[in-house]
Amino acid sequence: MAHETKTPTDEDTPTEADAATARDLRMATFRLSRRLRSERALVDTMSDGQFSVLYTLKASGPHTLGELADHERVTAPSMNRTVNCLEESGWITRTPDETDRRKVNIEITDDGRSLVTEALQRRDRWLAIALGELSARQRKTLADAAAIMSEVAAR
Repeated sequence: MAHETKTPTDEDTPTEADAATARDLRMATFRLSRRLRSERALVDTMSDGQFSVLYTLKASGPHTLGELADHERVTAPSMNRTVNCLEESGWITRTPDETDRRKVNIEITDDGRSLVTEALQRRDRWLAIALGELSARQRKTLADAAAIMSEVAAR
């Protein structure tokens, strides 16, 4: 279910406890994300934004530049720079749309698909090993938290 993004107002004042939890969760998420990103594929010069675009194309198929920009929540010029870099590196291709010549479809190449698969496997392996060192109760707590975090992120 899609949620509209809610912009906080002055009336939306969190409690001190909620604000502290938010800070702790943000920092823990940031540290885990940074650690996972360090488990890269063989190409370690790719930015997080570039990898995100490749992942989106692998998971969801071809997109237009505007669709990618919307998905990644960046401007079209910014996405164009990202796409140019990925195209120059051979990770994606651009092809004119068969029915609307004004549109250009951006698609991941086989090399790009392999790169994403390798990086995800490395990251999942590292995280699975780390989770294996936790108690069953801790793993259950994190599984529950993952579902809640996904819900919050969708807002």
